[in-house]
Amino acid sequence: MRPIADYGLLGDTRTAALVASDGSLDWLCVPRFDGEPVFGRLVGGPAAGSFRVGPAGAAPVVERHYLQHTTTLQTTWATPRGRLTLTEGMVAEVAGRLLPATVLVRRLSAEGGPAEAVLEVDPRLGERHRRPRVRRRGQDLVFEWGSLAVSLTSDAPSAITVGSPVPVTVTPDRPVTFVVAVAHREPLIHVDPRLAWRLLAEDQARWREWSAQVDQDLPFREAVVRSLLTLRLLTYSPSGAPVAAPTTSLPEEAGGVRNWDYRYAWPRDASIGVAAFLNVGKVREARGFLWWLLHASRLQRPRLAVMFTLDGRPAPPERTLRDWPGYAHSVPVRVGNGAAGQHQLDAYGWVVDAAWVLVRAGHPLYPETWRAIRGFADLVATRWQEPDAGIWEVRGDAAHHVHSKLMGWLALDRALRIAETHGLPAPQRQRWLAARQAIGEQVRQRGFAPDLGSYTRIYGSRDLDAALLVLPLIGLEDPRSPRVRGTLAAIRDQLSAGGPLLHRYPPGDDGLPGGEGAFLPCSFWLVQALACAGLRSEAGELFEQMLRRASPLGLYAEEMDPGTGEQLGNYPQALTHAALVQAALALRESMDTTPAPAGAAVPE
Repeated sequence: MRPIADYGLLGDTRTAALVASDGSLDWLCVPRFDGEPVFGRLVGGPAAGSFRVGPAGAAPVVERHYLQHTTTLQTTWATPRGRLTLTEGMVAEVAGRLLPATVLVRRLSAEGGPAEAVLEVDPRLGERHRRPRVRRRGQDLVFEWGSLAVSLTSDAPSAITVGSPVPVTVTPDRPVTFVVAVAHREPLIHVDPRLAWRLLAEDQARWREWSAQVDQDLPFREAVVRSLLTLRLLTYSPSGAPVAAPTTSLPEEAGGVRNWDYRYAWPRDASIGVAAFLNVGKVREARGFLWWLLHASRLQRPRLAVMFTLDGRPAPPERTLRDWPGYAHSVPVRVGNGAAGQHQLDAYGWVVDAAWVLVRAGHPLYPETWRAIRGFADLVATRWQEPDAGIWEVRGDAAHHVHSKLMGWLALDRALRIAETHGLPAPQRQRWLAARQAIGEQVRQRGFAPDLGSYTRIYGSRDLDAALLVLPLIGLEDPRSPRVRGTLAAIRDQLSAGGPLLHRYPPGDDGLPGGEGAFLPCSFWLVQALACAGLRSEAGELFEQMLRRASPLGLYAEEMDPGTGEQLGNYPQALTHAALVQAALALRESMDTTPAPAGAAVPE
């Protein structure tokens, strides 16, 4: 099994594929991120299907990269008579034309001499690896499963067969293009290979234009743009929902049981995305995230669910797929997510803060949006004294998590700030003010351990929590106070996983068997916290160390094995990439010698 970091991401903002450096496409769900896999070898083994286009024999990779500021991936191998290059991508913009919703383009080209390549396609659908009904329709080979149809067409001279290698000779004067189209409950549209290649080129131009609009003064701008492109690919464009990751059950520990389905949308991640996009000049994407969030939560407000499906429904119950071998023998392989029913107080803080970020940037809330935000603040004022599951979704008893209380305080603080320009009845304002003051007093008294010089994970405990790195950002404490700097120092010391890596809480302290890796978003949160606490030099050095731990294509999973540096968990992870953007924004803000305004959760 190839390392997780070996995979590149292809996407069209509706679904996504993962492609290994040998040209094997080992993960693609259709017709959208949370659909059934049609190529699922990544966690389902060979019986779950794959689609390989690459060199016929052993051939070293000499270069692999995304075309600059695009989502098109290019892999070049050294072959006996020259070089073979695979250029591939998915077409994001299909509106207004007679095109399938999903168009995947893969083109082989040769340089220096003919190159011997191979095509291997073996689609299987879903949990039981169902074989398709196969038929030919003109130039297309069509795979059918009831209302779902997938076509493969090519301008290769060889006939395509299923389930066995097809040799393909690629010459410098004749590249070979393969096109996959998907139709679900709609007519299957043929896409000529020449048209598909042109469509991909047009898509590249649009992505370059999109990337050019990102602020030019960002430090480490290339890494930030790659993360923003990744976040955009992980946004389901029909609804604006951001998926946490396009995969399920990539393990947090190789061979372990910490394997979860992340193909859903978390309000927390959506809210962090609002700030990430808005603060680099992408107002449309920021508003889209918030619009989705309010649409998704409309039936349960003021309660805010932990996660939603892409169209705003409750996430399905968690279940195990039978006889799926898992990635690196990590079982079970799961679909659905059992954390969906938890109460997580911190989510309200992220969401209300996202609304405040928009307001602070000069974008007033619509009346419906403000009503929803007021409802969230009212719920926090009523329920903040209850224990909750916390940000890390530990499958155990609820507790009084300090981070959750901090984010409850943040929800009320930001709602009060919004109310300064949006209006609020006096009794409601008084309730929020009283609750905000009470939370602050309780957290300072019960959440801080004087002998540690640090805030702790849970009231009365001595364990630390990397989520407390939010402390310098929210305004409860002065970012440069002894308590804040003491908390940062304690987290770096006691939760260190080596170098810039951090555990999110003490390893093994979550009631599940086995262990997990370092949690990558925490390292970027540390960069942000250090920058906001006036420790910019340390923050910049840490950020550079983290950039060196990206995959060869600049992607990050959720976690990393501290010993080997291997990426762990679902991949690529939206939260990690959003945290990277936020860290770069904090570094930019820290270049200004003017202190940040008190209570600014995100650098302006």
